[in-house]
Amino acid sequence: MGTTNSPRISYVPFEQLDERMKEEMERCAKHGTPRPESSAVRAHSPAAFWAFADSWKAQFHNGIVDHAIKDLCRVYISRTVKCEFCGNQRSEKATTAGLQEQQYDQLLNFETSDLYDDRQKAALAYAESIAWGNQDLDGLWARLYTHFSEEELVELGCFISLTFGQQSWIRLLGIDHHQYMAGTAASLAPGFTTADELAASKADPDYWAAQSHA
Repeated sequence: MGTTNSPRISYVPFEQLDERMKEEMERCAKHGTPRPESSAVRAHSPAAFWAFADSWKAQFHNGIVDHAIKDLCRVYISRTVKCEFCGNQRSEKATTAGLQEQQYDQLLNFETSDLYDDRQKAALAYAESIAWGNQDLDGLWARLYTHFSEEELVELGCFISLTFGQQSWIRLLGIDHHQYMAGTAASLAPGFTTADELAASKADPDYWAAQSHA
């Protein structure tokens, strides 16, 4: 069974891509974050496709800030802007580093949760402030400088800004998993690894995107 959404901007057929873009799409299908669907939309503009892919590789998959922290910030942004496509993905690298599913589940209440250490909470406060603002800027920056160098703060801030912008746009596209280069489950969250699981998870009244948060 497939998902029924139709993307608002079409997917570029795989056979129309050049060889370098095909290699990147195969990487997306094999390892995810991003999964193929969002890349297949960006493929309409090769410049946009590579601008995102290269920035994402440099700032998310590589870089000096703990990858697990960046994935928590990525999914925090997903949940706060309700980008379901991104929010239902998990980084293989972050899972290998030891992140647990429960740590994703409590992201919108990170300040009161005991599942995050002080450094992770500071990074999440940074993500929250980039997305929604912060009235206590002196307190925020004092907190951030306790845990991060200026180089780390620049990398993390640019990464959070990139994912905030992309996910706010992706939310509008109406794309979903298992629609393009289907048949792989790379980087999908538990309960979303097949089209049937995805449909069942979204129909569950406890589905994260169906919840309201103050």
